[in-house]
Amino acid sequence: MLDNLIMRRRNAIQPPHLLRYANGPSLEEINNTVQLPQNAGFLKKLLAYSGPGCLVAVGYMDPGNWITSIQGGAQYAYSLLCVILISNLIAMLLQSMSAKLGIATSMDLAQATRAATNAPVSFALWILTELAIMATDIAEVIGGAVALQLLFKIPLFLGVLITVGDVLLLLLLALVGFRKIEAIVATLIITILAVFLYEVLLSNPDVGAIAAGFIPNTQIATNQGQLLIALGIVGATVMPHNLYLHSSIIQARKYERTDKGKKEALHFAFIDSNIQLSVAFVINCLLLILGASMFYGHATNLGRFVDLYNALNNPEIIGIIASPLLSTLFAVALLASGQNSTITGTLSGQIVMEGFIHLKMPMWMRRLVTRIISIIPVLVCVVLYGNQENAVENLLLYTQVFLSIQLPFAIIPLTIFTSSKKLMGKFVNPAWIKYSAWTISLILIGLNIFLIYGTFSE
Repeated sequence: MLDNLIMRRRNAIQPPHLLRYANGPSLEEINNTVQLPQNAGFLKKLLAYSGPGCLVAVGYMDPGNWITSIQGGAQYAYSLLCVILISNLIAMLLQSMSAKLGIATSMDLAQATRAATNAPVSFALWILTELAIMATDIAEVIGGAVALQLLFKIPLFLGVLITVGDVLLLLLLALVGFRKIEAIVATLIITILAVFLYEVLLSNPDVGAIAAGFIPNTQIATNQGQLLIALGIVGATVMPHNLYLHSSIIQARKYERTDKGKKEALHFAFIDSNIQLSVAFVINCLLLILGASMFYGHATNLGRFVDLYNALNNPEIIGIIASPLLSTLFAVALLASGQNSTITGTLSGQIVMEGFIHLKMPMWMRRLVTRIISIIPVLVCVVLYGNQENAVENLLLYTQVFLSIQLPFAIIPLTIFTSSKKLMGKFVNPAWIKYSAWTISLILIGLNIFLIYGTFSE
């Protein structure tokens, strides 16, 4: 039955309208288009399969993660590095399951959910997922606007409006091809990595304390403030839209849709995903290490991006290494992070729209509608509060909380589908992954509920 459904979707005739109902694979314009080398060695094949992992890794280093990680280091030194490690291992497992679903079934998570439910339920889930993507987009708007303000002294209100113009970037990317999109994202990730590696090396961190920070300690659970930041790191790490994204873009490779071809695709997809998530892990560690080595014992009030920017240029806080260069590099990395998230957020939006309600629209239109809606709450905050009371950054915090609320609606179906022998065949989760996934799902849901309670009870 599943095979028949997939074939009907692939063979469906699409009416040539601007907006149309789509029965074929999501992101049909890139599905099964990236050529793979024949009779090539391991490294050449790995290079050809590499790319989806970059797009997925972006969600683990977006502007929403920055303040939490740096504040964790500024307030509690290196002790929360173990939380970043555990969060990243969880992410690796969930993303590997997402890639497996896409390769084994030729459907993404949204399509599989639609196939397993009825139209009203799918529509409700689509609305929730769209709101989560818009919440992510709000974080991108805030990051981009603040970066423009820091780099070019552009007023925040105008900077928010300028972010609408990134639809032009999407138009350009649509012309260059999906493989080049992956390369652009990888370049921006390398930029972010280089900036923070440089700043951390200048800060001369305590290597012994860093190593000890990867060992879990009971103080994290007993100290309420430390626990709340730890939960914030976990809650902001696993992004629900990434699970939809990975299950779709992994199908861009032109591997043989046979058991043998799928097995090879899974092998290289796992390697690609884990390499890129390891890079995201390093970047998140660098953020926390930067907070610990530069600000621990000197500054704990780092609630805004502008506070971080100013602190990096303040000798009274970080000593003789303070310089305008450090501040400028921080703002450049923030701008790069926002642009990266713009690309992946748009792709995720297309995937859930096509998968849940079978509605398809051009990438630029999708981006324009999402961005216009997303800037409204940011503009309201800027008009009402300006830069006072951390209003804009508080809005960013609430977007992370909403993402936490939406998380179970992505994790639970993913776990159910990949643990189904009927759906996955020989690619079904082995018992240890199945039970690990359920345990992780329940723990993440519990932690996110606690995080939501802690956020609104303060």
